[in-house]
Amino acid sequence: MVDVRRVKLPGVGVLHTFVTDDGGKVGVIAHRSGHSDLITFSDDGDGADVTKVSLRLNEDEAHTLAELLGGTQITESLTALDQIPGLSIDWFTVDYDDYIAGQQLGNPTDRGLVGLTDVAVVRGDSASPAPAPDFKVFPGDTLVVAGSPDKVAKAFHFFRTGELPAKASVDSADDAPPGG
Repeated sequence: MVDVRRVKLPGVGVLHTFVTDDGGKVGVIAHRSGHSDLITFSDDGDGADVTKVSLRLNEDEAHTLAELLGGTQITESLTALDQIPGLSIDWFTVDYDDYIAGQQLGNPTDRGLVGLTDVAVVRGDSASPAPAPDFKVFPGDTLVVAGSPDKVAKAFHFFRTGELPAKASVDSADDAPPGG
């Protein structure tokens, strides 16, 4: 586990730093104004060969960098979870003619999809993890859901048609999740 040090900078914000395995220091100054500074510097004090880098990021850029840096861990975690028997994590890309297009995502339980979790909605290059029920879904969005394989298939049928399938129709090839 990485040891992150937090220092309050009066009138500025908060500085978070940690030391890398190779002795470099990485820091983020979270300014009270909302922007952040990503900084890297050597731990060698004022040596002549010390390289220092500072990069100013606005809020959107800081969130994007955080998603990029955390995206690998999320993908690895989802891959590990997908190996658990009885758990299916799958993606549904919304088309223009799908029922869910233009609709709020809603709460799976309220829609009759008990035992299913909306993990995220991916839109373009960004993701909305654990989206709220009022999150509006658009064509091109990718919905990431988790649950038993039959619950995922039932959800995909609902996303396409707006109807909950009878148990027998869940097993049809048209309602199966992609790749499943």
